[in-house]
Amino acid sequence: MTTRDPQAPQLARLASLIADETRAACLLALLDGRAWTAGELARHAGVAASTLSEHLSKLVAGGLLTEERQGRHRYVRLADARVAQLVEELAAQVSPSATVRPRNLRESSAGSAMARGRTCYDHLAGRLGIAVTDALTSRGLLRQDTGFALTDDGIGWFDSTGIHLDRTGRRPLARACLDWTERRPHLAGVAGAALCRHALEAEWCVRIGSERAVKVTAAGERALAELLGIESATLR
Repeated sequence: MTTRDPQAPQLARLASLIADETRAACLLALLDGRAWTAGELARHAGVAASTLSEHLSKLVAGGLLTEERQGRHRYVRLADARVAQLVEELAAQVSPSATVRPRNLRESSAGSAMARGRTCYDHLAGRLGIAVTDALTSRGLLRQDTGFALTDDGIGWFDSTGIHLDRTGRRPLARACLDWTERRPHLAGVAGAALCRHALEAEWCVRIGSERAVKVTAAGERALAELLGIESATLR
C-alpha cells in the first residue's frame, strides 16, 4: 500500500488557488510590488467588486496575499518574495505560441513597454533587467556559473555606488529569476531589490501606465552607461 505524500493536499490547494483566471490576473498585477485596492483589481480583472472580493478572500486565506484596511478601502499585496517568485516562474512557463495576441494598438504598446522594462515584484525585469544582469556578469560583479552570487568586487560595487545591501535577513543576496519575456534569468534577491529601489528613487527609471512597466530616463541612461557600460540603445 502506497503512503500518500503529506504535502500533496497543500500542493493541491495551492494549485487550485492559482487555477482561476481572475485570481491569476490579480497575482500578475500585484507583481508590481505595490498594494492595490480591491476596486482597482476588480477593474483590472474586469469583474464586479463583489466577485473580486470573494477571490481576494481566498487568496488571503491561502497565504498568497496579505491585506490591510484603511478606512473603507481594502488594500492587498503579495505575501512575500517567495510568492512573487512562484507567480513569475509559472508565467515564464507559458510558451510564446500560447500567448494571446494583442487585440489593439493600446495592448500592443503596453506589451512592448512591459517587454522593454518592468518591475518583477521588487526587482528589474524585461530587456532592462537582462541588460543589467549581463553587465554585472561581464564585469565580474555577478557570477552565474554555479547559481547567482555576487563576487567580492560586486559587493564592493554596490557599496561604492551607494546602494545598501541588507545582509541581516534570510533572503539570498542574489537569486536568479526566470524572465518570462526574455526566457533568461535576471537578478533578484536582496541585490536585485536594492538596485531596483535605487533606480526608482534616483529616477533612473520611472513607472509608466497602469501596469508595472518602467522607462529608463535620460539620467538613467547616463548612470547605467557610466556605472555598467550599458549602451543607451539597448534600453529603448
